[in-house]
Amino acid sequence: MPDALSILVIDDNAIRASIIEAGLREAGHDRVRVIVDVEDVDAQIGAIGPDVVIIDLENPNRDVLEHFFSLSRSLKRPIAMFVDKADLSSIEAAVDAGVSAYVVDGLRKDRVKPILDMAILRFRAFSRMQDELEAARSELQGRKVVDKAKGILMQSRGISEDEAYALLRTTAMNQNRKIAEIAQSVVTAAELLGP
Repeated sequence: MPDALSILVIDDNAIRASIIEAGLREAGHDRVRVIVDVEDVDAQIGAIGPDVVIIDLENPNRDVLEHFFSLSRSLKRPIAMFVDKADLSSIEAAVDAGVSAYVVDGLRKDRVKPILDMAILRFRAFSRMQDELEAARSELQGRKVVDKAKGILMQSRGISEDEAYALLRTTAMNQNRKIAEIAQSVVTAAELLGP
């Protein structure tokens, strides 16, 4: 793991925050910020812009958990969360919110570094899967648009499917654009011009 990470520790208990900070500093991380005043934490996180967030919630109530889960959905960063107690619904909510590591009753200085590393690795793996899923969705949508454009060209010009595809491909190459972009233009034009 890179040592130049900017790490933000959020904990309203200064003693517990110091345990996490000490564990991080002993592991070689020197860019550690600690927030013990959790009021307006969203704005503070935005101003700091950390690479990784560690949240320690000694005895969180449902509203506090929901607030931090909501925050983790929007952060798009690795998040490790320490809690003293948890039920199945809290754990499930943490996973759904994208919390990379959810540690119950495990706050010890010597565990901070491995948990941080695990949170970063899990976040990266999850991000790769999300990127691949989005690319697959985009490709599928592009194929649908190309198929629709081919159908429009086949009907309006009386050409075969291969000829329609070749026309889309040639136009895309001539205009230095993607075939899906040309296909979308054909579909849009056909919708504007009507039946």
